[in-house]
Amino acid sequence: MKKEQHSPAARSAPPDSPDGDVEILEADDQEIQDIELTDEDEGDVPVIDVGDEDAALRDKSLPMPANVRDNLHLYLREVSRFPLLKPDEEQQLARRVREHNDSEAAFQLISSHLRLVVKIAMDFQRRWMQNVLDLIQEGNVGLMRAVNKFDPDKGIKFSYYAAFWIKAYILKFIMDNWRMVKIGTTQTQRKLFYNLNRERQKLINEGFDPDAAMLSSRLGVSEEQVLEMEQRLAAADASLDAKVSDDPNAATRMDFLPALGPGLEENLAAEQIASLVRAGIKQIVPRLSEKEVYILKKRLLSDEPVTLREIGERYNITRERVRQLEMRLLQKLQQHLATDIKDFSEHWIQS
Repeated sequence: MKKEQHSPAARSAPPDSPDGDVEILEADDQEIQDIELTDEDEGDVPVIDVGDEDAALRDKSLPMPANVRDNLHLYLREVSRFPLLKPDEEQQLARRVREHNDSEAAFQLISSHLRLVVKIAMDFQRRWMQNVLDLIQEGNVGLMRAVNKFDPDKGIKFSYYAAFWIKAYILKFIMDNWRMVKIGTTQTQRKLFYNLNRERQKLINEGFDPDAAMLSSRLGVSEEQVLEMEQRLAAADASLDAKVSDDPNAATRMDFLPALGPGLEENLAAEQIASLVRAGIKQIVPRLSEKEVYILKKRLLSDEPVTLREIGERYNITRERVRQLEMRLLQKLQQHLATDIKDFSEHWIQS
């Protein structure tokens, strides 16, 4: 619809969504407030019929368990008790919220638009195919966000403005909960999640056989990103604890994952280096001054090193002098270890 093209709110939606050009997830708040409505836009604002709050319940095409249907029926009965507001009342309440942070005015604005949230949530329910009350709950959060961000002086009808925030929170919830493992976390991945299948179907309807190159050109992303999202959408979640065969003693997928930490050889090499360094330091200690021995044991080798100030107070010298002694000590250690240890690296001894 034309009004959605004016929106900075959301330029993407789930596959086959009625609002395929909607995206508020990363929109700038000031940009949203700068929307200017035309007369045609005003006519596109969704209208909720107060006397038809049970229409969704009578729609047998919506997949909805009996308990969810009952809970939704009760919720609709509750929200229908809140009266709708006239345009001038909305403006007055919005100004009270903006200028005085009036919680009572915010409550009236929110409660009078709860049916708008239900209407939008039911549109997405045909794709979500799960508990619609979850979508309503997220939409209500978006509605509260809209009340806090709404500027009545911009000439925008509140229901029109709030619809973008409601859709944004619902869309984000759907994406975060589409699978147990998140499908997308970046802006590009969110864009592909909402638009990839819809764009592919559009090209098929136009007589094309869409490949990754064509889809990437139409969506403004790289071919690698298209292929990656196709794999994410095509693959189902898999448990790492699942066994790779029917054998009760079979290994799990977790057993074949590479270790994240250092390997056995790296650990062994680190232990050998530490042993050589300790032996070399033990040899040089008798040739160090009292201050250098103290700095070595209490600062360089200690798990809780003392500060330069504490050392300076102990020997009645400045912190800069302590720092100089420390640097000289490190140079001595590096020179001594370099002569005793083959392939010695200066990175082994650092301040």
